[in-house]
Order: sequence, then structure tokens, then C-alpha cells
Amino acid sequence: MSDLTYPEEGGTRRGPLPGGYHHLAEEMPLGHGRQVLRAAGEAITTFRMHRAAGTVIRADAPRAEPGVAVEVGLGVGPLRLRAPCRVVWAVDGEDRVGFAYGTRAGHPECGEEAFLAELRADGSVWFTVTAFSRPAVPLTRLAGPLVPVFQRLYVRRLGRTLRRLANA
Repeated sequence: MSDLTYPEEGGTRRGPLPGGYHHLAEEMPLGHGRQVLRAAGEAITTFRMHRAAGTVIRADAPRAEPGVAVEVGLGVGPLRLRAPCRVVWAVDGEDRVGFAYGTRAGHPECGEEAFLAELRADGSVWFTVTAFSRPAVPLTRLAGPLVPVFQRLYVRRLGRTLRRLANA
């Protein structure tokens, strides 16, 4: 039995995203070539991207693979939000590397988020984030329309961090 807090497990892997949630789809260029793809993929799947962006990540394995429990911590001190997740899918292909995690009990949101590095036909490498979520606790319900704004800001921070890591 799944410990996820939503029934649409894997919904970020196939389209369309499920209804009844806020949808997020962001993409940012990282650079060009297979070397950038490999470096970006490594930073994503080892949680290095998250940590380098200032996110506290605790995972029960060094790499994002299906079934790995992850706890994401955002904020500072007593204002730190604890966000338990589980990796629901991962890919390590010729042109795509990344994973998605889904929310577990105690997460302030309910849904799934995917992080991918993708090599396109023109040789460009892009970071894409796809997510569906809705509030799961009173704090995020109260924050209402501010939550998607903070999600986008966080994703852009991850993208800038990943661009730096992939081109180092």
C-alpha cells in the first residue's frame, strides 16, 4: 500500500496532469551538449541541486530511485517546513535524466513534482519542472495564491543553481 497523500501516482510522467490541482510547468535553458546533460542529471538525481540551492534534503539513499524516502526542509529555524516525500519514478536515459517525488503525510502540500534535465534535438539542454499540488494543511490553505508564487521562485532558484553546477 502506498504512503502517498494523493491517488495519481506518476501523474507527472504522463500527461495531462490531473484535475483539481494547481499545475506548474517551468523550463530553463542550461547549456549545450551531452556533457551538460550528464552533469545536470547527476546534480538532480543525487539531490546536489537541491542542497546547493540551500534546501535541506534527507534521503534514505544517495540517489533518487523509486521508493526512496526524502524529507525536504525549507525555511530557517522554527520557521522550517518539513516536507516528507517519496520518489515515485526516475529516468536515466540518453536524452532525459531526473525523477519525481510525491507527498507523504506531514507535507504542507498534496501532489507530485518532477525534475528533469533534457537534451533536445538542437543539442540544447533544458531543466524542466512539472508539478501538480494543492494545500494539505491550514497554513498552505491560508497562504492561498501565494503558494504558487513561492513555488515558481523556488523552481527558478533551482534552475539557476543547476545551470551553474552543470557548466562548472
